[in-house]
Amino acid sequence: MSVSDTIGDMFTRIRNAHAARRPVVEVAHSRLKGELAKILKKEGFIADFTTETDGPRRWLRIYLKYGPDETPVIHGLQRVSRPGRRCYVAASDVPRVLNGIGVAILTTSAGLMTDRQARRLRVGGEVICQVW
Repeated sequence: MSVSDTIGDMFTRIRNAHAARRPVVEVAHSRLKGELAKILKKEGFIADFTTETDGPRRWLRIYLKYGPDETPVIHGLQRVSRPGRRCYVAASDVPRVLNGIGVAILTTSAGLMTDRQARRLRVGGEVICQVW
């Protein structure tokens, strides 16, 4: 089956795996999804991720993180910019998610980064998603 929004598909798989209390979710690998997983791990939203190879295909295996009472660490994961509606912001308009509790992930001319890094470097770009 062909998927037009692969990043949206990755986020849906993560949300569905959390709802089913799965420890691991697998998505098709791409460089952008690998960078997203790296930011999610650095910000503490996922436990770890690895890249698996199965012949010509590559998979990104994401190990989800749960709290002490088995509640998911990711409470919300929302795709902001999608193929049908891109969302670009200037450096002065970089969004704050839940007043700094959550994280907005942007793709900028300096690469993929969080909203805090974008504000510090004073760069704008395309808002990929918001996580809280």
